[in-house]
Amino acid sequence: MSTAEKNYDIVVVGAGPGGLCAGLYGARARRKVICLEKYMPGGQIANTEEVEDYLGFVRISGHELATRMAEHAMKFGLEVGSEEVEEIYVDGDDRVVQCASGTRYRAKAVILATGGSPVKLGVPGEREYAGRGVSYCAICDGAFFRDQVIAVVGGGDAAVEEGAFLTKFGSKVHIIHRRKELRAQKIIQQRAKDNPKIEFVLETVVESINGDGRKISDLTLRNVTTGEVSTLPVGACFIFVGFRPNSGLTREELRKDAGGYIITDDKMETSIPGIFACGDVRAQLVRQITNAVGDGTTAAVAAEKYIEHLEDKRTAQSASR
Repeated sequence: MSTAEKNYDIVVVGAGPGGLCAGLYGARARRKVICLEKYMPGGQIANTEEVEDYLGFVRISGHELATRMAEHAMKFGLEVGSEEVEEIYVDGDDRVVQCASGTRYRAKAVILATGGSPVKLGVPGEREYAGRGVSYCAICDGAFFRDQVIAVVGGGDAAVEEGAFLTKFGSKVHIIHRRKELRAQKIIQQRAKDNPKIEFVLETVVESINGDGRKISDLTLRNVTTGEVSTLPVGACFIFVGFRPNSGLTREELRKDAGGYIITDDKMETSIPGIFACGDVRAQLVRQITNAVGDGTTAAVAAEKYIEHLEDKRTAQSASR
């Protein structure tokens, strides 16, 4: 195991769109910047079949968009390192990123672009058909299923609101929830109940997601009260049973909201000076590529100003001796 220590101006943790954009702007400012990513650059979009809501690209595969973003950022001098980050902590004016390899990255500023993960059902077919009928983002993928029957799994605010949104595209939307009553706010429930395109399937769980190997065709359902098993033909299954932000890497406690999302100011700075956050890990209204790159831009510019302030302070201290 390596025990090396490396020094950078900025370390970006996570190489999704927000992290890569932050890295690009940091590198353009002539700072020494590295973006650390456990997997391949691109984050969740790298596993997305198609993207059609990112300005400038009418339609592009998620993998291609992720590749272009990484190549673009690296042309400005961004380094991308394959590392699993274990912990981030404060050491005086430095921010230290400890990796599983044993390598420590010491920086003046850290930008958290760690994103998060939708909670999975864990049923057969879910992984196989991800991006081919199984989705966790209605805004991203709803338009691909025009005039098709759509299933939504979940009973909270997100599931019911996204189900209503999907009626703009689907011929019918079935909202499947394991309990007898929904958990969504009453006003949200009522709007959904008043929508003739929505049908509720309560006290029911998804047992499996089925298809022909290329796309899904139906769901196997089980009523949790009667045990009755049934089949629901659908063209898509949107899953909204929770989202977990990857916000637990710092040794010092960051300020977070009730869902575990990091709270930042308008400069994307967290409650720990010199640590910034962008994209899905940050508390905000929506989680889209456009949000992430905007956050990443702001975080990088703010990090650069933070570093300039540190340098000015050190210069002043040296001059006063």
